[in-house]
Amino acid sequence: MKSNKNSSRGRQAKDSNPRKSSNKNFGNKRRFTEKPKDSQKTAQNSKQSESTGIRLNKYIANSGICSRREADVFIAAGSAMVNGKVVTEMGFKVQATDEVRFDNTVISPEKKQYVLLNKPKNFITTMEDDRGRRTVMELVNNATKERIYPVGRLDRNTTGLLLFTNDGELAKKLTHPKHNIQKIYHASLDKKLAMSDLYKISDGFMLDERRVVVDEISYIENQSKTEVGVKIHSGRNRIVRRIFEHFNYTVVKLDRVIFAGLTKKNLSRGHYRHLTEMEINTLKML
Repeated sequence: MKSNKNSSRGRQAKDSNPRKSSNKNFGNKRRFTEKPKDSQKTAQNSKQSESTGIRLNKYIANSGICSRREADVFIAAGSAMVNGKVVTEMGFKVQATDEVRFDNTVISPEKKQYVLLNKPKNFITTMEDDRGRRTVMELVNNATKERIYPVGRLDRNTTGLLLFTNDGELAKKLTHPKHNIQKIYHASLDKKLAMSDLYKISDGFMLDERRVVVDEISYIENQSKTEVGVKIHSGRNRIVRRIFEHFNYTVVKLDRVIFAGLTKKNLSRGHYRHLTEMEINTLKML
């Protein structure tokens, strides 16, 4: 009987050992495949940084320097530095704590601003003037803390709508000829515009060996025939004045009343306003 008991205990011991060994091995296997806590944190931080970062070309475009496409060219040329190192990698992401330099000048992605001015006479469309003349920047000086720029130009004696922004991508879009951004001008002439000349302008003509195409031209309703409305998408310098000069008329007053669908409604001369979200979205869809 004793030997049976002993043999029974022996069998039980033998049966229990493999289970113990198996559990131990399984436990070791689980511990081996688990990631260390530090490496988990690093992976989380890396993933978080990747999702919160901003692409370098967008960062440069947001700073108002140029469009994203142009930024890619500058990046490839080595014009951008992040934390003191030149970055030429497309898709490189900048973090909030990084210092970014463009042509060795520190830049920052500012909040986009869009300001519409009803420009008066005797202001030139430039950031500053070495001859001491008044510039349009004086009129929008307090509009925003961000540095904004005029989109396109209006000459000194031309009044009307002028847009300012730090959105380089949109500014390029609104001034590039391929987008056919339309402007409407109210021109006051020194004499009545002959119907025959109105038709000639409407049909298109050659000016300085280039064809001028006017989208629409008409007399201003209920006014003298010296008052003419011109819709045009050309961005050539002083084009409206030169059109009438070509037919021996002098433009006494020129006012831009519509620019890219924006109007002067409720905007007095010399005053500005910020665009609405709807207006901004409409401009971006042009």
